[in-house]
Order: sequence, then C-alpha cells, then structure tokens
Amino acid sequence: MASASALATEHPDVHVQTHLSENPAEIDATLSLYPKARDYLDVYETHKLLGPRTLMGHAIHLRPREIARMAETGTRAVFCPTSNLFLGSGLFDAAALREAGVVSAVATDVGGGTSYSQLQTLYEGYKVLQLRGQKLHPLSAFHWATRGNALALGVADRVGSLHVGADADLVVLDARATPAMALRAERIESLAEELFLLQILGDDRAVAETYVAGRAMKGVYAAGGRTVPAKLADLRAA
Repeated sequence: MASASALATEHPDVHVQTHLSENPAEIDATLSLYPKARDYLDVYETHKLLGPRTLMGHAIHLRPREIARMAETGTRAVFCPTSNLFLGSGLFDAAALREAGVVSAVATDVGGGTSYSQLQTLYEGYKVLQLRGQKLHPLSAFHWATRGNALALGVADRVGSLHVGADADLVVLDARATPAMALRAERIESLAEELFLLQILGDDRAVAETYVAGRAMKGVYAAGGRTVPAKLADLRAA
C-alpha cells in the first residue's frame, strides 16, 4: 500500500484502480490485515489513495462514512453487474451513491464478469437495479456506458460524446441485427425503445462497425492493417 501511494503521488495523472467492499468476506479479511482502519475505505484513505482518479470496483457493502468520504474526495465507484451476479456478491446501490454525490462508472470486470460486452453489462445492470427497486432508463444506461464513464475517468473532453475535436472512437449498433430484434423493432416508437431493445437483446451481432481513431476496424487485423490518428473534424471534412 505504501508503494502504491508513492507511485500515485509521483504520477498524479494516472488512475488508481482497485476493489472496495465487494463482499462481506473480503471486507473482514481486509480489516483483519489493517485492524486500525475505521472501515475498508480507510485503508486507502490512510495511504492517500482517494480522489477523482481512484476507481473503486464493486463498492457494494459500503458504510455511511465510506459513502460520505467518497463523495467528499471525488473517489469513483465502479458498478460491475455481471461479476456481482455471477459471484453472488450483492446488489450495487446506484441511487444511494448518486444521491450522496458519488460519481460512478459501469464496467465489465472481465476477471469475475461473464462478458466483454457493455450491452450485456447494461442488461445485467438493469436486473440488479430492478432487484434494488430502482429503474435504469435506457437513455441513462447508454449515457452511463459512454459519456458517464468518460466523466468518471476524467476524459470527457476527448471521448464519450460526438463533438468536433473528440477522439473518433465509435461503435455503430444495429437494432435489427437478429430476427428476434428485427421483429421487436417493428414496434419501436422512440429512441428510448430502440436503445432498450439493444440493451436487452443486443450482443456482438448488433455491432455493425467499430472505429478507432476514425478508422473502421472490422476486418483490419485480419488484413494486417494499422490504425491512423483522426479527429471527428477530419471525418466531417472528408
């Protein structure tokens, strides 16, 4: 912990990513190693590892003091629904953290999670919040996975939205990618309904194209291609 603190102090522009209160057994084990800590978060706080560049994965079983300190220091909570459901860790309380002023991100957690897909992550996140008695509106869900995550990472000036000068890293989704999706799409009446369809039924087949730095990437690696830098302004000019 002391070494991590020294590295974070030496490189203040990098992120600190770790776990926080994923499950009760983990909390007990952590506090047994740091018996003087007031709670799990205090282990990191004592070593000066809290702040807007600190990303706390899971953050499920938090005490009121921990939530308050995360809000005061700008420390981020990272919702990992597929992992939480697969491991039976618990249910993320998005509403309580939001009301307290804690900024959160949503992530796949490929170590304990079951999918690399943000669509699948939002699908499972919807179920977690339903069990919490909370709603995840499709517009909120897609904001969370795009600009919301960019805000949590402190990179919203470059990614997460379509503005001139932003990095042109894009995913194009097809809401009619499968027969089942196409059938449901016949009754779509709003953008929210289309996004909800993608969130619930979408998978890798719904990814029509991906762009990295403005270059279409489907098939590029198979062809031995290389990416080139680009900005949205370049695409508009083209």
